Amino acid sequence: MINSYLDTLKKYAVFDGRARRSEFWYFGLFNFVISIVLSLVEGLVGSPGIVAGIFALAVLLPGIGVSIRRLHDTNRSGWWILIAFVPFIGVIVLLVFMVQDSQSEDNAFGPNPKAA
Repeated sequence: MINSYLDTLKKYAVFDGRARRSEFWYFGLFNFVISIVLSLVEGLVGSPGIVAGIFALAVLLPGIGVSIRRLHDTNRSGWWILIAFVPFIGVIVLLVFMVQDSQSEDNAFGPNPKAA
């Protein structure tokens, strides 16, 4: 679990290749938990949320990278990430793409990460 998160952070600016569902979802889960903890601590201390904001900016690029690699794993272009900007339906479509299983064979974006 933690290795998936750390591997994603190490590949913070890698936008090619493929990412398994576990890599994508563990990254999102850890970021969510860390953000909640930071927000709670800052709320107790009376801070305006600067540390949580810095954390959000720090994981923005790795988040975009793992999202694009996840789309590649389902044999879609990384440009599909922009569908999230379509009100209401865009985020739902992107969520459906992210929960789909990997393409079992190699595709134009690289070999199947499950086979490695």
